[in-house]
Amino acid sequence: MLLAIDVGNTNIVFAVYDGDKQVTQWRVETARFDSVECTYDITDIIACSVVPKVNVPLIEACQNAFGMAPVFITKDNIDIGIKTNNLGADRMVGASGAVAHYGAPCVIVDFGTSTNFDVVNEKGEHCGGVLTTGARLSLSALSSAAAQLPEIDIEKPGKVIGTNTKDAMQSGMYWGYISMAEGLIDRIRGEAGNNPIIIATGGLSSLFEQGTNYFDVLDQDLIMKGLVHLHKVLNKEES
Repeated sequence: MLLAIDVGNTNIVFAVYDGDKQVTQWRVETARFDSVECTYDITDIIACSVVPKVNVPLIEACQNAFGMAPVFITKDNIDIGIKTNNLGADRMVGASGAVAHYGAPCVIVDFGTSTNFDVVNEKGEHCGGVLTTGARLSLSALSSAAAQLPEIDIEKPGKVIGTNTKDAMQSGMYWGYISMAEGLIDRIRGEAGNNPIIIATGGLSSLFEQGTNYFDVLDQDLIMKGLVHLHKVLNKEES
């Protein structure tokens, strides 16, 4: 079985695959990671990481648990063209998975710790994107910087105009991020001069997808699908 690992700034996501079928998935806080607990018969491990300091502990944990180290995805072994400097491995993997499963051109909107817009051209090449603060990070900064603003969860409000502080904050975070996403997608379409498939992914994607018709695809497992796809690509190249 394949163990796919996505090391993010907030969480590390683990998923076990039997072929294309996901058997199980779990996550741990990146800051608290110290071991890999898995009872499945793992024969291969593939990973992408945006937290370099975690890579060595992850390698050691995998060697202890399974007797092997992960294959990390980098610009050197990705299967699509990368025309962007300093692109995170997760964004490369997401772009690869998007092209493999949905085709090109496409735009991947990832609602995670940061909110990323990754642009893939007609040739299937990652050609650039937009990066801004994630919704939870923005909300945390807002609450911590203003003493009278409460801590709230991000939820879809019933209307745009809030009649109290909590409702106004909910509206600002929810409809504000949707409006930003719609506006940036329109600008990306205009600048790229094409009509890309718009793919939503990331932890908050299912929530934000409810408030707009701009997304053609909702796929919260896009990075994992990309890792599974790349495992096949690398194994085929090695065979």
